[in-house]
Amino acid sequence: MKFAIDKNILLENLNHVIKGVSTKNVIPVLNGIKFELTNNGLSLTASDSELTINSFINAKEIKNIESVGTIIIQSKFLLDIIRKLPSDVVNFEVIDRLKIRIYTENAQFNLNCLDANDYPNLKMEEHKDPIVLNGDVLKSLINQTVFAISTQELRPLLTGVNITITGDELIFIATDSYRLAKKNVKLENALPTDVNIVIPGKNIIELEKIITDEEQVEMHIFNNKVLFKYKNIKFQTNLLSGTYPNTSNLIPTEYGIIVKINKSDYTASVDRAALLTQGKDKNIIKMKLENKVLTINSYASEIGKVEEKLTVDTDVASAIDISFSSKYMLEALRTIKEDEILLLMTDDIKPIVIKSVTDESLIQLILPIKTY
Repeated sequence: MKFAIDKNILLENLNHVIKGVSTKNVIPVLNGIKFELTNNGLSLTASDSELTINSFINAKEIKNIESVGTIIIQSKFLLDIIRKLPSDVVNFEVIDRLKIRIYTENAQFNLNCLDANDYPNLKMEEHKDPIVLNGDVLKSLINQTVFAISTQELRPLLTGVNITITGDELIFIATDSYRLAKKNVKLENALPTDVNIVIPGKNIIELEKIITDEEQVEMHIFNNKVLFKYKNIKFQTNLLSGTYPNTSNLIPTEYGIIVKINKSDYTASVDRAALLTQGKDKNIIKMKLENKVLTINSYASEIGKVEEKLTVDTDVASAIDISFSSKYMLEALRTIKEDEILLLMTDDIKPIVIKSVTDESLIQLILPIKTY
């Protein structure tokens, strides 16, 4: 294998696929990136056996192809080597079957490689009729939900994002059992069969980083995996096995108190109140509503207290005194793009629901925290 390629083109594609390499791989060959060069172009593949990412560089984007072939280049120093080479064009040449020379006019690296014959056969299958989404829509679906996944491995399914499709309605849900994020969109075409899958949160976060614009993304769903196809990239992840808990009964259908408030003002107040809770377990702050005045406060015995009042729009005279995690509230608020939000509450033990005034497709839910 011998070829020359523009450094920036190669780096862009390597940056995508290297997300598929795990430092914890017990299979040595999976610590490398598979370079497969044909006369059609260069295919780069990385996998940790649960996540596989492939990026294809068309032959038109390669400066020169002298000979084709396949080799596994160890990923540990590869990106830094390419990035620091003093030229805009990088040359690759396999020598002695399991060694590669990466060079420019005045610099070269000779690296030991891994045998391509040892690399697992990773099938990246596609459906004839995939689900198609705009890239910016998929990116929003991920951003507005994935932060609410659990980081605790005790309940593995909660470390993933639940994706369901019924007819033409696509729903993303994430919860760690203390909060919940739900976002739905309408598909152009209804599906003949329902879909209910759970994608590992850490993998879908990497997918979101790859999507940079509104170009279409194809979604190919199988029994134990899902493949996303975006531009020249294929991103395949295993699914989490099991049935995601039914979260529909967690979201109240009726609320005793509805508060309309400016998102920026409310966010700033919560953020300031959170200053005194930094370093504490749940970053708890208190919120009291009385006579259309919302009071936000927090207290730390070793530091002091903070209190702030906001005039709000509400059509009820009910009063409520409720405590919650400022961290969870701020993360939920960041997902809402509109200027005005609704805080929907019933009492101090039932969930706080945060919605946009105009966008019904996004729901954020936070459980109150009892303070005694």
